[in-house]
Amino acid sequence: MEMARVILFTGQMDAMSKFYGEVLGLTQVTSEKGWREFDAGGARIALHSGPSSPGRKGPKIVFYAKDVAAVRETLVARGAKFGKIRQGDAICLCDGKDPDGNPIQLSDR
Repeated sequence: MEMARVILFTGQMDAMSKFYGEVLGLTQVTSEKGWREFDAGGARIALHSGPSSPGRKGPKIVFYAKDVAAVRETLVARGAKFGKIRQGDAICLCDGKDPDGNPIQLSDR
């Protein structure tokens, strides 16, 4: 597995985009309604519109999986906790939690 992105929830999309793009100098690679991604080398930093809750709602670590269902099955067999697979038009994903309750996700994007 390889890490794909870290998602930061924000109510300040423009300010956060300016910070990661202009201040830190990361290249913006995706711009969709409520969603922007920046190339951070080996992974991406994604901004997701929604309330920010540092300390209560931490970042979500997302792992790329070409076949989300197969990887989910393998990880659940090893003891990981994942919910149902959600298939959309452009993305397939599955949310889980690490032993401390931190959110993680499998995604084919």
